[in-house]
Amino acid sequence: MSGRVRSLIRVEGIVQGVGFRPFVHGLASRYGLAGLVGNDGGGVFIEAEGPPTAVAALVEAVRERAPALAVVERVSVTPVP
Repeated sequence: MSGRVRSLIRVEGIVQGVGFRPFVHGLASRYGLAGLVGNDGGGVFIEAEGPPTAVAALVEAVRERAPALAVVERVSVTPVP
């Protein structure tokens, strides 16, 4: 797959007040992704845009390398046109 993709990534669990948004911002910068990250009543939402491999790496890192105090219970990814 080539080009750019945009994905809405929803992260549920203990992900607020544990440094999760700065963690995601650092990952996005490292992978050269554009987008945004925020909190809502359901957890953290991330909108990431960039090369497909970079977006996939972000999702994997969110699942596997979250901050120590975070407890990631669920990660869902939805393509955005």
